[in-house]
Amino acid sequence: MPLVRKVKSEEDLALKQQLELYVERVQDADPGLQKVALESMRQEIRTATSSMTSVPKPLKFLRPHYGTLKGFYEKMPDSDLKALTSILHFSNLEFEYTYLHESLKYRLLGSQGDIGSWGHEYVRNLAGEIGQEYAKRQSEEAPIDDLMELVQQIVSFNMKHNAEPDAVDLLIEVEDLDLLVEHVDSSNCKRTCSYLTSFAKYLPGPDDMLVLDIAYTIYMKFEEYPLALVTALALDNMQSIKQVFTSCDDNLMKRQFCYILARHGQTFDIDEELCASDEEREVLQEIVNNVKLSEGYLALARDIEVMEAKTPDDIYKPHLLDGRASAGASVDSARQNLAATFVNAFVNAGFGQDKLMTVPSEATSGGSSASWLFKNKEHGKASAAASLGMILLWDVDSGLAQLDKYFHSTDTHVIAGALLGVGIVNCGIKNDCDPALALLAEYVDKDDPSIRIGAIMGLGLAYAGAQNEQIRSILTPILGDNKASLDVIAFAAISLGLVYVGSCNEEIAQAIIFSLMERIESELGDPLSRLLPLGLGLLYLGKQESVEATAEVSKTFHEKIRKHCDMTLLSCAYAGTGNVLKVQHFLGECAQHLEKGESYQGAAVLGIAMVAMSEELGLEMTIRSLEHLLQYGDQNIRRAVPLALGLLCISNPKVNVMDTLSRLSHDSDTEVAMAAIISLGLIGAGTNNARIAGILRNLSSYHYKEANLLFCLRIAQGFVHLGKGLMTLSPYHSERFLLSPTALAGLITVLHICLDMKAIILGKYHYVLYFLTLAMQPRMLMTVDENLKPLSVPVRVGQAVDVIGQAGRPKTITGFQTHSTPVLLAAGDRAELATEKYIPLSPILEGFVILKENPEYRDDN
Repeated sequence: MPLVRKVKSEEDLALKQQLELYVERVQDADPGLQKVALESMRQEIRTATSSMTSVPKPLKFLRPHYGTLKGFYEKMPDSDLKALTSILHFSNLEFEYTYLHESLKYRLLGSQGDIGSWGHEYVRNLAGEIGQEYAKRQSEEAPIDDLMELVQQIVSFNMKHNAEPDAVDLLIEVEDLDLLVEHVDSSNCKRTCSYLTSFAKYLPGPDDMLVLDIAYTIYMKFEEYPLALVTALALDNMQSIKQVFTSCDDNLMKRQFCYILARHGQTFDIDEELCASDEEREVLQEIVNNVKLSEGYLALARDIEVMEAKTPDDIYKPHLLDGRASAGASVDSARQNLAATFVNAFVNAGFGQDKLMTVPSEATSGGSSASWLFKNKEHGKASAAASLGMILLWDVDSGLAQLDKYFHSTDTHVIAGALLGVGIVNCGIKNDCDPALALLAEYVDKDDPSIRIGAIMGLGLAYAGAQNEQIRSILTPILGDNKASLDVIAFAAISLGLVYVGSCNEEIAQAIIFSLMERIESELGDPLSRLLPLGLGLLYLGKQESVEATAEVSKTFHEKIRKHCDMTLLSCAYAGTGNVLKVQHFLGECAQHLEKGESYQGAAVLGIAMVAMSEELGLEMTIRSLEHLLQYGDQNIRRAVPLALGLLCISNPKVNVMDTLSRLSHDSDTEVAMAAIISLGLIGAGTNNARIAGILRNLSSYHYKEANLLFCLRIAQGFVHLGKGLMTLSPYHSERFLLSPTALAGLITVLHICLDMKAIILGKYHYVLYFLTLAMQPRMLMTVDENLKPLSVPVRVGQAVDVIGQAGRPKTITGFQTHSTPVLLAAGDRAELATEKYIPLSPILEGFVILKENPEYRDDN
């Protein structure tokens, strides 16, 4: 061993002496000798830079002579400068901690040869210096042409050597990302775009949209159409969506596009320009309209063998509790029955059968469903009738047929519930003959307020995101109707906000603003009046700066609602953007100590969650900030924190959040406890999470005497077992890249309503819980063949791994299990095909995915 070290040190010594000799020769008077010495020195450095892990030896030994060489360089005649600048600009790499960054200076002054021949480390160093130099020149308004020439070379080098993130970062620094498009090729297109789309979340607007637009351009250039479509949806650009359809000639691929649009809830008409064949156009439109969703969901249920209807007692599991809880069941039988109605609806959602509402009628004409219906009082009957719509969710034909009997009732609440049920059945399903509009429109102008609310809310659910002009003309006049009661006006505003979600429609915005201005002071104290600003906010959902004009107008409102309106508008406009400045703004508002009666801080706390829910890093930081608010915030802030946590982790039961909510569910303030209980249901929604189910069961024996808390507990138990564990409420899909505006709108409507639970959910408006229908989606992967028939193939399902910007081809999932489709996907799960026999038409395996046979596949047998 000492012998090896000795040999090495002898070699090093020889190299050191050699280099010192070169340094002396460079300063020799003979130009020929100078040239030979410079060239030899350059060769030594170049051959030694192949290792990227340690500093090359020649640089180590040249370090003491950097000053000498630099001093000599300044005295040299111009003709001989070129070679020395090469050495100086490189040897500055090792020297940069001692001297100023001078690699760039000497590179620009000197050699213009191949930049890559000096190695990766040098190129990275140069790129870093270019960023600083660019910023300096921009402030001095100096020319940047020489820099941009160098940038071209560096980007070209990086893109050829798997350093796409470095190339993108450099182009962002010099504000010229458009250059990227010409340097991308088919081999690095996906890596480049996945980096672009993932860091777009961290950019402020409008830069985030510009980055996504470049990703879209690159995807289109290399015909990665499904990914281009997903990016176009993130941009919310209808022109780009159409361009994807017109650029692609493959009809099968177009069917896959339609499945992606349907999952996003995008209203889209397939015209002759997008598809010439009438027959194929009909197939495509049917997929976009989501008509097959019920069929696919039931196929999943049959495959997993959960078709048998569940009763509320199957969920409560009273046999596991001690005696006092079951004895306390007689607290308020109507309230208990109402809770059972909701639990039954949420658990059997979309299955088309249950044991309370759809039991086949025996001898009596009304059958058993009527008898359960009348076990509810007044407004409870509305929720019970509407629950039939939830049980028959997405199955329009069967749903309308079964709801029809309630329209002949003499009880106004039953009719109201049936109208709402029609909206629920049609939620997320579009139909050319608009049955919901035909049925509901005539009831909007009836005298009875509960019937009007049923019809208005039904239209909002059935046409969410559709931007339907007929609905605007039906609902807008209600906002200015002096005879209409406040609740009717409030629900009209919410329904218009849902139908025109994210559209920035000025006419509706003006109508809601005028309606708010006309409210008298006593009405503004009513919790329902806060639904008007929420309806206004939904019009600007995720549209960032577009809200500014409306936000200015809101400053002229009555002081009772002014601040609340401002918070609601901002939180909706920046929802899902991750904008740090807005989060800070909301936190600042939460730091104020208010007089009693102010309500806007609740909206600000929800705003923090709405803005920060877009990416994992911000999400974790927000959960920590909310912990601080719990410790130092006023009472009205503490009541909103559990709801904010519920939104951040919706259908994603994180243990730390679960523990916090479990702690808050025993809080001495009932409002905080109720919010925590509802949020426990939301974070476990559709997961059948055993730990949350256990927590809620224990709480039900703890709170057995308190009717309000018990009601919230039952609702939460219904959420946890939503669709028997086959559904999710998460508004994010396509590997958490896309945010469905209608789903988010439904969630934030319910959460805003939960800010004052006693007045609304525990009062007579409990049916607002059905707004969650907008966010309900099967959490499945269903593979279909080329004829759209279910096709069972093996897939690996595991925890998704973030591999963006990593070298090589790392595995994208970890801890996987192999199943046959259809399969369930939990939050954070990813699936990949476990066979090469088929090729998926979408790289994102979620929802419905079409598989085509792989022509190159050879069976080993």
